[in-house]
Amino acid sequence: MTERIEGDGIYLRPITMEDTQNIVRWRNSDRVRQNFIYQAEFTAQGHENWMRTRVFTGEVVQFIICLAENDRPVGSVYFRDIDSGDKKAEYGIFIGEEDAAGRGIGTQTARLAVAYAKDVLKLHKLMLRVFADNQAAVRSYEKAGFVQEGYLKDEHFLGGRYRDLILMAVIFKENQ
Repeated sequence: MTERIEGDGIYLRPITMEDTQNIVRWRNSDRVRQNFIYQAEFTAQGHENWMRTRVFTGEVVQFIICLAENDRPVGSVYFRDIDSGDKKAEYGIFIGEEDAAGRGIGTQTARLAVAYAKDVLKLHKLMLRVFADNQAAVRSYEKAGFVQEGYLKDEHFLGGRYRDLILMAVIFKENQ
């Protein structure tokens, strides 16, 4: 895996077991959890299992988003369900530190991730799922080149209500 992906004011580095405490804290925050389909409480044991069975096996490629100015971890980005036959994967991101949200870090990370998917993973398609009411994320994904492919009404019952889901993707025609 790539050692480090440089951006403007941020960089992505491969996730390690030492990141477990941050991942668990971030994923259990209400602000982050409300935007995930899987909303059960995260545990260190569950995350370590994810690392062993998904990341270390290569089924998932995951990075930690860090601020370049002080090397502070602020979130995570991943490619999951990597399918080398169909040359596709699912993209996911979250900004865990509240003071890092709304600063364009997610958009820049998405752009870096799209380039990585195209140039390093050599994917043909990178897709994602996002709740329709998470308009900030939808705009961020659009800025990175994702387009809506589908809209699923009342797809998930979470927090006492049904939520719509948008399917988005970017296709790299040159990676046929």
